Amino acid sequence: MIGTVFRTDDVPEGDRFDYWQELVGRTRSSALISEHAADFWAEQRLMQLGPMTVSQMSFRPTRYWRTPKMVRQSDPELYHLTLLTDGGLTLEHAGQAAAFTSRDLHLADSSQAYDVRSADDRQGGVVTGMAVDFPKALLPLPPHRVRELLGRNLPGQEGVGALLADFLVGLNRQIDTLQLSDAPRLGTVVLDLLSAWFAQLLEAEAVLSPETRGRATATQIQAFIRQNLHDPELTPPVIAAAHNISLSYLHRIFQQQAGGETVAAWIRRRRLENAHRDLADTSLLATPIHVIAARWGYQRPADFTRAFRAAYGRSPREHRQQPLS
Repeated sequence: MIGTVFRTDDVPEGDRFDYWQELVGRTRSSALISEHAADFWAEQRLMQLGPMTVSQMSFRPTRYWRTPKMVRQSDPELYHLTLLTDGGLTLEHAGQAAAFTSRDLHLADSSQAYDVRSADDRQGGVVTGMAVDFPKALLPLPPHRVRELLGRNLPGQEGVGALLADFLVGLNRQIDTLQLSDAPRLGTVVLDLLSAWFAQLLEAEAVLSPETRGRATATQIQAFIRQNLHDPELTPPVIAAAHNISLSYLHRIFQQQAGGETVAAWIRRRRLENAHRDLADTSLLATPIHVIAARWGYQRPADFTRAFRAAYGRSPREHRQQPLS
């Protein structure tokens, strides 16, 4: 497993708020106060992805603040990105004051003071979000430009921001299945998506290295393919046009980032993997094979049967019957 889970329920009730403050302080050194300290509840699911720390944090309403004195005493030189998934927060940071709700993101700098509050402490509802903490030196953007993003409400509903948000939520969902060997590569993906998104927001893509841009573009394209596997017209020219890149550039970055696999082969493998899974699902036994094939982009049953047999050594019908035999 790649992650570690920390729960306040695992310590005596009187120690829970202090335990949470200690946990938060490992990545986000700040003072904490809560009207619910006496009956506090919180949980953290933490993943260390190389130098990138990603975690899901859920907690009863709490105020987190970092003073100029705390900055002078100790500065880990980190950026803190937060994706709110439930509840509300307000943030005062770097001369900005903003409110955040579900799917909003904000960026903070450990070298500057901040004040984060739950939107309504009196309600007592749980606030949940994804947090990414990483060394500022890793971000391939000028610090004076990154300062323009601090404390702002950053959009996570579309484009690369949505892709980053979905990737972070997906990491948390898969925390029990990911292996330690996956950590460095996943950390690189998170950093590339962050870099590409920030550069896009700042209109500063030119400062990114070709490698970073290529990896981020490949990740974005693969997400687009997964969302459109049902479309029989999903072809390399269509994908290139949807991303405003040339067909030759699409093939080049795919060769570099997908282990030499071609775009068409990657699409075919994903379609067959999904069909393979659906055919083995006993809750879908009443769904005809040709319907499952069409669901994953195969309009002609004969084409699907031929591709499935080539990939798995047996027909779709034989595969479906195997669990029942």
